[in-house]
Amino acid sequence: MLKIGLTGGIGSGKSEVAKRLSAKGAMVIDADRIAREVVEPGTPGLARVVATFGEEVLRPDGSLNREKLGSVVFADSEKLAALNAIVHPLVGERVAELQRAASDDTIMVYDVPLLVENNLAPMYDVVIVVDAPDDLRIRRLAEHRGMPEPDAKARIAAQATREERLAAADIVIPNDGSMQELDARVEEVWQDLLARAARG
Repeated sequence: MLKIGLTGGIGSGKSEVAKRLSAKGAMVIDADRIAREVVEPGTPGLARVVATFGEEVLRPDGSLNREKLGSVVFADSEKLAALNAIVHPLVGERVAELQRAASDDTIMVYDVPLLVENNLAPMYDVVIVVDAPDDLRIRRLAEHRGMPEPDAKARIAAQATREERLAAADIVIPNDGSMQELDARVEEVWQDLLARAARG
C-alpha cells in the first residue's frame, strides 16, 4: 500500500486534485469529512460532544451546530483540546478501518490540509503539494467562497508559507494554469505513483 499525503494551502486547488486522483482509482481519505461523519446524529461521537459541551451545540433537528461549537472551542484552548480528544481518536479508528479494508496494492491518498504545520510528512511514503501563488489563491477564495480579501489573507497567513510547503514536497502539482494543464500534470503524477506502488 502506497500512502500519499496530499496538501496545499487554502485556495490552492487541493480538492480538485483529490477528485482527479480518486477518479483514477486512488482511495482518498478526507480527514475533515470523516471528522464530520463521526459526530453525525446517532453516533457515540455526537453523544460525547453533547455530554461535554451541552445541548446548546445542537441544532433543532439534533445535528451538530458547527458554527456554535466553533465559537465555543476556538475561544478557549482547553475546550478545543477537549473536542479534539473526542474527535481525533474516532477519526483515527475510522481511518484504520478503511486501511484494513483496502487491498495491498491500494494507492491511499490522505487529504491533509495542515500536513506541514503539524509535521506529518514522515507518516507518508510520498508528499504531494498542490501549489499556487498567494495572489491567485486570494482571488479564488473571493470568487468561489465569497471570502473578503482581508479574511483570505489572514487565513493564508495562519497556514505554513508556500516555501515551507514546497520544502516538504516529494511531488509538486502547480495549479496556476488551465484545467487542461492540471489534468495533464495529475495524469503524470498518477503514472509516477503507479510505478512507485509497483516497485513496492
